[in-house]
Amino acid sequence: MFEKIVIANRGEIALRILRACREMGIKTVAVHSSADRDLKHVRLADESVCIGPASSALSYLNIPALISAAEVTDAIAIHPGYGFLSENADFAERVEESGFVFIGPKPETIRLMGDKISAIEAMKASGVPCVPGSDGPIDEDDDRTLALAEKIGYPVIIKAAGGGGGRGMRVVHSEAALLNAIAMTKVEAGNAFGNSTVYMEKYLENPRHIEFQMLADTHGNAIYLGERDCSMQRRHQKVIEEAPAPGITHEQRSRMGEVCAEACRRIGYRGVGTFEFLYENGEFYFIEMNTRLQVEHPVTEMVTGVDLVKEQIRIAAGEKLSYKQSDIKINGHAIECRINAEDPDTFMPCPGTIGVYHSPGGPGVRVDSHIYSGYTVPPYYDSMIGKLIAHGDTRASALARMGTALDELIIEGIKTNTPLHRRMVRDAAFIAGGTSIHYLEKKLGMK
Repeated sequence: MFEKIVIANRGEIALRILRACREMGIKTVAVHSSADRDLKHVRLADESVCIGPASSALSYLNIPALISAAEVTDAIAIHPGYGFLSENADFAERVEESGFVFIGPKPETIRLMGDKISAIEAMKASGVPCVPGSDGPIDEDDDRTLALAEKIGYPVIIKAAGGGGGRGMRVVHSEAALLNAIAMTKVEAGNAFGNSTVYMEKYLENPRHIEFQMLADTHGNAIYLGERDCSMQRRHQKVIEEAPAPGITHEQRSRMGEVCAEACRRIGYRGVGTFEFLYENGEFYFIEMNTRLQVEHPVTEMVTGVDLVKEQIRIAAGEKLSYKQSDIKINGHAIECRINAEDPDTFMPCPGTIGVYHSPGGPGVRVDSHIYSGYTVPPYYDSMIGKLIAHGDTRASALARMGTALDELIIEGIKTNTPLHRRMVRDAAFIAGGTSIHYLEKKLGMK
């Protein structure tokens, strides 16, 4: 096992990784920007290294600085968390070329799954169901493109091959708008991702977002840990997640889980990973694979009892999976609310100093957060300041506990989206379960 790990991230996920390392007897190095010297994990880590100014481009995205931090502290491995460089194949490559262990998939796997076109091709070859589409990049033959869209059937969606996080997508409802939409998406993709390649898929009008959590080691073993429903979204960003997904049967879970596990084995996957699907009319359609730890991993941990971060570290150290598929049981239900420092009505970020913070508690309640009374939320990074998770024997019990926990949560001095969560966990459609990815935006009166 590794003696020392650099935590190449910030906020709640950095603290989550530190906790796992402490339980495993692993020393930690916290890297931080000049704006983040007061983060909780920085105070708790065995060592800390300032890697640059507040700008993430000059700190958390600064590959030479991160590798230097590992060198000067004699660390063995680097854990990227999520976001920042966690799905950057070049970073993973540089880490390994520098003699350190990247706690994640191999660089070539990240590259394969990071390009949406190559990912879809790999999934189709592995028998994973995909959305009907162009089966490759859209070329310069406008007549062929128009004919393809007609065959797929409107509406279609144009996607950037290098896109992610809900960016680089445009829905097209008619032939008249298609070619212009493609041209605009190409320009946006080139500017945002350095890759102007786009492809086309059938646009599913009322799907749910269902994803499967995977674990795979370097010895050919791969298992699934059930599914999550992440359909409560705003502008393609998840707001509330839960496990298991309402209405998904044991048979569906087993069938799709095995398909995903076989895909992991075929592509030589290692570590934690998530297959994301759109689900409509009883059918699953692959959209992408996230080659990292997910923000919403706690709901899976709560219903399976598996510590995903520990498993991720063990796999990177070359160990076999601690579990067989037969060991994985789904117990009860878990729901997660992402707590953001933002105006609950306008969704504008609200950085500032937290005057009073009180964390909820009680049976089945978990809080993953780095904040504390007196902590100043900086304006430079993502607005998420924590995650509130509730587990119960049933979905109704988990919802009731979440409602109580949200009422107990106190964060004064800044605005948060807690009022939105309080409304949603008491929303009749959400309580019924199975809402689509468009439900929240319609509820909020958005397009």
